[in-house]
Amino acid sequence: MAPEDEALPEGVRRKLVESKQRWAREGRLLTGQAPGQAPGQIPAGEGSRPRLPPGQRRVADFPVLDLGLQPAVTREAFRLKVEGLVERPVTLDWAWLQELPQEERVNDIHCVTQWSRYDNRWSGVPVPALLDLVRLKPGAAFVSFEAHDGYTTNLRLDDFARPENLLAHSWEGRPLTRQHGGPLRIVVPHLYLWKSAKWVRRITFTNRNQPGFWEVRGYHDRGDPWLEERYG
Repeated sequence: MAPEDEALPEGVRRKLVESKQRWAREGRLLTGQAPGQAPGQIPAGEGSRPRLPPGQRRVADFPVLDLGLQPAVTREAFRLKVEGLVERPVTLDWAWLQELPQEERVNDIHCVTQWSRYDNRWSGVPVPALLDLVRLKPGAAFVSFEAHDGYTTNLRLDDFARPENLLAHSWEGRPLTRQHGGPLRIVVPHLYLWKSAKWVRRITFTNRNQPGFWEVRGYHDRGDPWLEERYG
């Protein structure tokens, strides 16, 4: 982390984390029913489900949420390690990242704190291109992410490998800001946004699930917004 990283006082950070854990214990924001479905029904498929997940509200701004630290990572200092069950472990610098296939995606994002933002335009490296580069070994079934602020989260491989997912470096045609995870963040729009790690520095492919920061603090292991998988 760079010297200019800004952090909340430890007491403030601790209270922030404790309040989110309390939400999990209390089941805050849960409606208990997917829109248009009776309790116990099989959830509708992605093609027929409503655009706004249950318990969410649409916003026009882009709220900033983190663990109280916004790391300052320059493009010159940027390194992304990709390792674990791969044939070709790599450490990408910024130049190499830019040499990989670049694509644009437009999607909605949904935060577990109840807000949703529509039609976000991201640019970056599509996840399938990263998988082509590192070549997964047999047995790879899960992915772990580590960020520059110490944050961690986890995904099933099938959730990570979807073609709409990105290693995003731009938002709305501009470089991703530090507040929103720049220079690089993960974007997995079909799950709650805590699964889209900001300031990512390490991606590890494994044969076993490794719950991350919020997952061990009462939050759901997968986090599907339409199933209200806020808490585990």
